[in-house]
Amino acid sequence: MPEKRPFERLPADVSPLNYGLCLKPDLIDFTFEGKLEAAVQVKNATNQIVMNCADIDIITASYAPEGDEEVHATGFNYQNEDEKVTLSFPSTLQKGTGTLKIDFVGELNDKMKGFYRSKYSTASGDTRYAAVTQFEATDARRAFPCWDEPAIKATFDISLVVPKDRVALSNMNVLERRPYPDDESLVEVKFARSPVMSTYLVAFVVGEYDFVEARSTDGVLVRVYTPVGKAEQGKFALEVAAKTLPFYKDYFNVPYPLPKIDLIAIADFAAGAMENWGLVTYRETALLIDPKNSCSSSRQWVALVVGHELAHQWFGNLVTMEWWTHLWLNEGFASWIEYLCVDHCFPEYDIWTQFVSADYTRAQELDALDNSHPIEVSVGHPSEVDEIFDAISYSKGASVIRMLHNYIGDEDFRKGMNLYLTKFQQRNAATEDLWDSLEKASGKPIAAVMNTWTKQMGFPLIYVEAEQQEDDRVLKLVQKKFCASGPYTGEDFPMWMVPISICTSEDPSCAKMQILMDKPELTVVLKDTKPEHWVKLNLGTVGFYRTQYSPAMLESLIPAIRDLSLPPVDRLGLQNDLFSLARAGIISTVEVLKVMEAFVNEPNYTVWSDLSCNLGILGTLLSHTDFYEDIQAFVRDVFSPIGERLGWDPKPGEGHLDALLRGLVLGKLGKAGHKATLEEARRRFREHVEGKQLLSADLRSPVYVTVLKHGDSSTLDTMLKLHKQADMQEEKNRIERVLGAISQPELIQKVLTFALSEEVRPQDTVSVIGGVAGGSKQGRKAAWKFLRDNWEELYNRYQGGFLISRLIKLTVDGFANDKMAAEVKAFFESHPAPSAERTVQQCCENIALNAAWLRRDSEQLQRFLQQRRGPE
Repeated sequence: MPEKRPFERLPADVSPLNYGLCLKPDLIDFTFEGKLEAAVQVKNATNQIVMNCADIDIITASYAPEGDEEVHATGFNYQNEDEKVTLSFPSTLQKGTGTLKIDFVGELNDKMKGFYRSKYSTASGDTRYAAVTQFEATDARRAFPCWDEPAIKATFDISLVVPKDRVALSNMNVLERRPYPDDESLVEVKFARSPVMSTYLVAFVVGEYDFVEARSTDGVLVRVYTPVGKAEQGKFALEVAAKTLPFYKDYFNVPYPLPKIDLIAIADFAAGAMENWGLVTYRETALLIDPKNSCSSSRQWVALVVGHELAHQWFGNLVTMEWWTHLWLNEGFASWIEYLCVDHCFPEYDIWTQFVSADYTRAQELDALDNSHPIEVSVGHPSEVDEIFDAISYSKGASVIRMLHNYIGDEDFRKGMNLYLTKFQQRNAATEDLWDSLEKASGKPIAAVMNTWTKQMGFPLIYVEAEQQEDDRVLKLVQKKFCASGPYTGEDFPMWMVPISICTSEDPSCAKMQILMDKPELTVVLKDTKPEHWVKLNLGTVGFYRTQYSPAMLESLIPAIRDLSLPPVDRLGLQNDLFSLARAGIISTVEVLKVMEAFVNEPNYTVWSDLSCNLGILGTLLSHTDFYEDIQAFVRDVFSPIGERLGWDPKPGEGHLDALLRGLVLGKLGKAGHKATLEEARRRFREHVEGKQLLSADLRSPVYVTVLKHGDSSTLDTMLKLHKQADMQEEKNRIERVLGAISQPELIQKVLTFALSEEVRPQDTVSVIGGVAGGSKQGRKAAWKFLRDNWEELYNRYQGGFLISRLIKLTVDGFANDKMAAEVKAFFESHPAPSAERTVQQCCENIALNAAWLRRDSEQLQRFLQQRRGPE
């Protein structure tokens, strides 16, 4: 575990009731001036006030007790390490209320945090800057001195002094725009007073935007702000938002508390989006959809992100976690309910099956490591807070809430949610408070069950064997912690309270039995289950555990994959469990490949997507051997029947999922060098480039990746030209993500250099380097060298923020020898990245696990793959 840095929360002697804040950004010199007039309460007499403050210079500060003389602060003592400032006063401030005034200046930085500048181009090609904010977790203190902790809530009166031709937005609606006395080119924009809220949710934006607007059925004004000239591209998100607000109002039975909500696309933006109350900020690719040039997966992504951020308006903004330890409550919950909301708006997306592949299996992969962490993790210093914005907080959080919702039932769950939101609105809550409300609503032992999932890391592997006794099937279940490194051998025996559902071939989509497994071993009797019936655990892949069946039980389930009598999400779960058991050395990888061959008739996109992902992992592993071509042949064999069935062009009556599946399958076949696919991709690419026949948005990624993987320097030049010409950020990203497929060493260097060029937005550099590392064995080595050679610049760009963690993970996770693990460890010991410490440990663990996997299974895999191909 990373060492704890010494850390103290702010003293409680003085607290804010209202912040009056006026900011004047300078969009040319990248500085800003600020005036703070805060109504505060002195709770204990003191002669100093301690606040958070970072990269800000205070010019003057004073305090005036209500109805008394103002006292000027005589000293400002900055504790930079702790991002605090102590204002010292010549006399004691007595208990009571008063006004704290601070004049200060700061910098509009280029680090995508705090009050920062975001670069954009005008229609005529001029470069300009917008001033925008990103405060979560601990960066409001870079815009104004404040009590920057989620539990210290206050109201806000914000005004912005801006050029009069610019749009100025904040959390609340505009009250007035009046000319600024000292300079007629400026206006002062005054916003309405906010409700009581946390500092990390405050936001302001100054820039040039167009918008589209609508009123939701419950009367809220919704606007989507887009780059100038692209208002059309805001319509899809607007529709989703206008449908979503009433859905949540209904679901929680609590109205949206503000008069308006704005969704705005920001050019340079580190996260996907940020749920600032009433002014939600997004990456352009998470908000803008162009009917002609956006692919199906982008529409789905936008719908999910909009659903996620709007859920936070209740869960996070109205009721806020007491401290960052409970971050998972916000993020896990929003990451679960975004799917509920998209399922409501777009039932044809089959989104809950996609949840399993996008969130559930991702969380299990990370949570099987020794270097995982519990959902609830005690954090203090800002670098520790940055570190928990990870797949455990989001995806495991969402997965255990999905399991809990299933265990409680929708009606009681909603009742409990309403109780929680009503009781704690405009206040702060901890994990226990939610369990408490859900327990009251359902009468079930929620806290006892859930503590086993949030307070300890990891999850169980349930081993099951069956015995027929006359007309009954007797199942014996054993739970043990699942470890990525193989059977659990720890001293202590962690235990989970596991809601278990069991179904049989009589009715695969309905639980024959549901039990709560609250001890290490359990025997259950399934009445009236004939010998020829199969039995499956974890119906719907809802329980957060993996299952290992006895060989006989597994054998009986394989035909149910082949004839599709098992539901899609169960086919996916079964395959994913087997793959991870093989990865952990509990079963042989060859056994899993044999099961994968049973998926020949598979029609479901998400099942294919998960299969494809696992074959990708195996491909990366075997790129370290001399029989890499054999696994590519296996991929071609598994994917070509479905490729033939789908063909290249959409058929009448097809929908969203067919488009996703076609893109996935053609890309997989193309990358693996399937001859017919490669030829057709090249033909279509030529026509696209020549402007004869443009590729539909859904075919672009698969075609681009195919021609690059088997391309030369002219292919790369053409792609870079397409990148330069692209008007949409989505298309630029699409190209950036596949450039790493190129395989010649000198072209790989060219792509890496391009990653750091002006052509690539700072938040997107990460995916270019990651694409190179994931593209080939040469790419992996080159990307790791590039990361080391350019460490200063990369670290400087992304320090303190999850982009640095993502960069490290994407670059080194695919290595597979112990020497590399040592090299990675050594590099980060001499080049520390505090907010990525845990990521580095997880990567080193993954590299060692890959090495062990290769040692264990490579000979057997080679024999199997080569016998399959027969003599060539």
